Amino acid sequence: MLLAAWPTVASRSLSWSESWSVGEGPYWGCVPSKTLIRPGDVLAAARRAPGAAQAATGQRDYMTSNWRDDGQLPWLEAKGIDLVRGTGRLAGERAVEVEAADGTTRQLRAARAVVLATGTSPLIPPIPGLREVGPWDNRSITSAKELPRRLIVLGGGAIGAEMAQAYKRLGCEEVVVLEGLERLLAREEPFAGEELRAAFEAEDITVVTGLRMTAARRLGGGGPVVATLADGREFSGDEILVAVGRRPATVGIGLEHAGLEPGRPVPVDGQLRASGVDGGWLYAIGDCNGLAPFTHMGKYHGRIAAASILGRDVADMASEGVVPRVTFTDPQVCAVGYTEDEARAAGLRVTAVSTPTGEVPGAYTQGNGIRGTSQLVIDDNRRTVVGATFTGPGLQELLHSATVAICGGVTVDRLWHAVPSFPTVSEVWLHLLEAYGL
Repeated sequence: MLLAAWPTVASRSLSWSESWSVGEGPYWGCVPSKTLIRPGDVLAAARRAPGAAQAATGQRDYMTSNWRDDGQLPWLEAKGIDLVRGTGRLAGERAVEVEAADGTTRQLRAARAVVLATGTSPLIPPIPGLREVGPWDNRSITSAKELPRRLIVLGGGAIGAEMAQAYKRLGCEEVVVLEGLERLLAREEPFAGEELRAAFEAEDITVVTGLRMTAARRLGGGGPVVATLADGREFSGDEILVAVGRRPATVGIGLEHAGLEPGRPVPVDGQLRASGVDGGWLYAIGDCNGLAPFTHMGKYHGRIAAASILGRDVADMASEGVVPRVTFTDPQVCAVGYTEDEARAAGLRVTAVSTPTGEVPGAYTQGNGIRGTSQLVIDDNRRTVVGATFTGPGLQELLHSATVAICGGVTVDRLWHAVPSFPTVSEVWLHLLEAYGL
């Protein structure tokens, strides 16, 4: 059999997964056609995306319906769901009291169950002066009408990282990210934070890690914010975004009537029923239960809770070890399941294998300089994937293949027969399985 290597990597020896049979695809079909298609796709995508000014003043407001939820009402009505607007509080077993905007109250009583879905609120750490400077939170920065010339971001997690890069690209002259831990995206694999930091610094985003912020002050009333770090350094910005974490929004909702502690996550069992509540009538879904603070996981919890309330034999199988997450920076950081360290801490005997995301033909057809890392964490005893991380531009749709593999407990021996289309970035799976010895 004759094999032809991808021209740009032909200077080194190639593995089987980096080669393909001579034929129409590499030279007259898949590769040249996708290379010709890509520029038009990019230009079309650019035409569909608004410019910086329009994104901040038009498209963003359109996508959020100007922060009105009226558009959801037809869906509720079609499902036979009654909407009661107001502030709700538990008032006893299966009882909810709702206070309307005009101060009137209404008593509601459930026939079967009450579901808490109160989410979380931003955490403002007790740093001297920080609350007094009027910091931005996620709502402030995603609804802002004007760009600050200089922006300080406290926190290098997903929200902080995404908004830091977005605002720099939208036109902020200076952006500084301050992260008290040793790296960005500290809950993900170390290489993800390192690659993101390199990308930020290439865009002139200042990144400081491993140092705590000790004080904040705003000069001249409405002047710039000054952030002081533990080593004495100071950074100035017109605004400061605080994105260091969130806390469950469980204060003032009557948890004491169910024997639960306000201000804490609501503990739940496998069916999302609140633990320790007599009668099993109270459920907690989404961020307020502390399991997996992501919108998609809240929707999943809702499906589990609804099925349980209707009497189906179901249980939450995803919140422990199968949580997918994407940080929409450039490069994107897409991960699901355990990191290598988490898997070892859970007592698993694992092997981590990795490969450069950009070293497959599908990546080359996307453009020049496609970089990143793809990694699998494999349970050696069961020979199944328990964690995956993909970094690189535009990889969010690649993540679900790993989510399915982990959720389904598919062995790597079976995955070896899952053939990725050519030329796609999904061919990194071939490299990863080969690195594991298949």
